[in-house]
Amino acid sequence: MAIAMPINRAKLEAFAQKAIGDVGGTLTVLMCSLGDRLGLFNDLATRGPATSVELAARCALQERYVREWLGQMAAAGYLEYDPGSARFTLPPEHAAILAEESGPMFLGGLYHFLPALVAPLERLIQAFREGGGVHQAAYDERFWEGLERFTGVGFENFLLQQWIRALPELQRTLERGALVADVGCGTGRALIKLAQAFPKSRYVGYDLHEPAVAKATAKAHAAGVSDRVDFMHLDVSKGLPDSYDLITTFDVVHDSVDPRGLLRAIRRALKPDGTYLVQEINSQDRLEQNIGPLGAVKLGASVLYCMTTSLANGGAGLGTIGLPESRLREFCLEAGFQNVRRIWENPFRVVYEVRL
Repeated sequence: MAIAMPINRAKLEAFAQKAIGDVGGTLTVLMCSLGDRLGLFNDLATRGPATSVELAARCALQERYVREWLGQMAAAGYLEYDPGSARFTLPPEHAAILAEESGPMFLGGLYHFLPALVAPLERLIQAFREGGGVHQAAYDERFWEGLERFTGVGFENFLLQQWIRALPELQRTLERGALVADVGCGTGRALIKLAQAFPKSRYVGYDLHEPAVAKATAKAHAAGVSDRVDFMHLDVSKGLPDSYDLITTFDVVHDSVDPRGLLRAIRRALKPDGTYLVQEINSQDRLEQNIGPLGAVKLGASVLYCMTTSLANGGAGLGTIGLPESRLREFCLEAGFQNVRRIWENPFRVVYEVRL
């Protein structure tokens, strides 16, 4: 028999407002996905304020849909509305997040992949009931495209400008000519960026997702770096085929089936004076230290992708906040590394230099 608990009316009403706000936020994210995919944000950013008629004509879309979308975006506070002219404006501060593809604050990739992230929801519900998880193959092409755009923000704005620059000895090694491996390379954006900046070095990307390897190979050809960049389908936790001056993992270890085995394999393949560069999710040791909007984003992504894809293969299922610095240090020491140093961070990600 349930025990009746007294209701705090003010607390009830406050939570009701929060719940309604979260529903509104969810719908706003879906509207942002439409705005990104249909070029509406980009048009408002580049061509300026517009009425619904003007924006529909500029983007070759149906005015009635554009009108409703603009209304929702204004109601959510993403666009500004002038009743006198009936025009909608995308402020430059908002454009930095919604429309500037190459900028450090851009979230379009997130809006791109979030709808696809929930597509395997029925399989996830089954995993809740029966165990196991959702395999990577269950996520469609829109997810992988959006994920590339989302992670690409770091590679475009920080990889060369801050992460490599923070390690001058490594930068000199790359300039002279080094052998580099990117584990969990995805579609190869990080390696292509490095290959363009340091043409004397050679690069190999490894990934378990075969479609990503094929796309990475095509992208390397298109970028004109295929003479020094190769990609292979390989489970690196079983070992790497060479010895490397630099090994990188970008948002990979916490997703992996066997994180300890992966780090041991990287340790064995790293040259004695080599560098292992690790990007991971910025998280804290205790759950209460991760409470808040950003923690909710990270844990939601964990349930919907990071944890479940690892568990689908009988893996550790660390999840998005499952590899804080203390645990990464523990795993690295177990693998035979001696030094773990934090070199860069923002609220979402942290980058470490790991050495023997």
